[in-house]
Amino acid sequence: MSEGLTSRPYGLLATLPGAYGRVYRRQERSVVELRGEIDIAAVTVIGAYLDVVTSVRAHEVVVDLTHVEFLDCSGLALLCRARRRTTEFGGHLCVVCARPTILRVFKAGGVLDVLRTLPTLDAALAAQGG
Repeated sequence: MSEGLTSRPYGLLATLPGAYGRVYRRQERSVVELRGEIDIAAVTVIGAYLDVVTSVRAHEVVVDLTHVEFLDCSGLALLCRARRRTTEFGGHLCVVCARPTILRVFKAGGVLDVLRTLPTLDAALAAQGG
């Protein structure tokens, strides 16, 4: 997948195994669109893909949780790790999420102010700095 990130500027870069989502480029950003339940089993699959996406210098990353029905503390930790890695490489990360149950997990985990959340993918793509 790392070759896809550097060799193709737009379009589908990868489909995540287990129907957990896909990674694609749109408007100069990498979009990681996740689906289903993001729990410890999903994190073991998704983690490697997020590591590749978040290791590109000065990169804008959008993690789209629109189609995520459940996210536990391991998913929360994965998002925090992705944000930290993106920031360390001089980039920005934002999360698309409008689902109240997932936003409550963010709040309970104390990361609602740390993870930049926007309600739609269009809003995330229009935002400056991620």
